[in-house]
Amino acid sequence: MVAGPLVRLAVVGHPVTHSRSPQIHARFAAACGHAIDYTRIEAPLDGFAATLRAFAASGARGCNVTVPFKGEAFAACARLTERARRAEAVNTIVFEAGGWLGDNTDGAGLVRDIEGNAGVPLRGRRVLLLGAGGAAAGALDPLLAARPAALVVANRTPAKAHALVERFAASAARLDVPLSARPLESPGTGFDVLVNGTAASLQAAVPPLPPGTLAPGALALDMMYGAAAAPFLQWARGQGAIARDGLGMLVEQAAEAYFAWLGVRPDTFAVLTALRREVDAATAAAAAGAGA
Repeated sequence: MVAGPLVRLAVVGHPVTHSRSPQIHARFAAACGHAIDYTRIEAPLDGFAATLRAFAASGARGCNVTVPFKGEAFAACARLTERARRAEAVNTIVFEAGGWLGDNTDGAGLVRDIEGNAGVPLRGRRVLLLGAGGAAAGALDPLLAARPAALVVANRTPAKAHALVERFAASAARLDVPLSARPLESPGTGFDVLVNGTAASLQAAVPPLPPGTLAPGALALDMMYGAAAAPFLQWARGQGAIARDGLGMLVEQAAEAYFAWLGVRPDTFAVLTALRREVDAATAAAAAGAGA
């Protein structure tokens, strides 16, 4: 049974036609008994703020924000959750009369997927995070809160990794988690968990990590999914790692956003299972077409 008035939501980005967020949230709403209208909105690169204001004025409850607007969304919000403030990026907005509330659910979704869906506890593990951009920044706070034995940020430009580590140094110290920055080509060895937050997968590339970076049986997760993640996953399996893409992270961060808008955290298992079938089928079809 559907309860309550229709709730208007959207994902805003450029491009945004590829986004699977409408399907995810439609399944959440069906399971939770809510009536929602979740659409895709492609904002002009020079018109994000105006697009957001128009959508909020239409009576919408909130929106997700995807690339390349997470920094602009951060600046547009009057209030921020602590994890969004430290990430300096917003991917979820709640339109409130007293001022928009900005949140960053990416890192929480990542940790929920690793610990809940993949069944790998982060506490006491050595974790390597690749990248120093918005994706890595969004992941750091929740990763630190999971209390790993050590967390290393590695990036092609070491100065950016050092700057990111400095931003989160106080949180790491408070949680007693050793946090450091290293060059991408020499991040260290024997990591239990690797998270790829670089843009390499968008170019069908794999970060240039040396042999021995991963411990035997480590978990290697790419934040991308589908065909984009395939080269990284193939590399990870070749290293003897458990390879995982970012589909679970996508669903889990969406559940966090749904909770922010509607006060209910939906169960993710059935949604992730269905979405996994769809993505795997689409990836297989694309691969077959490319080989024809």
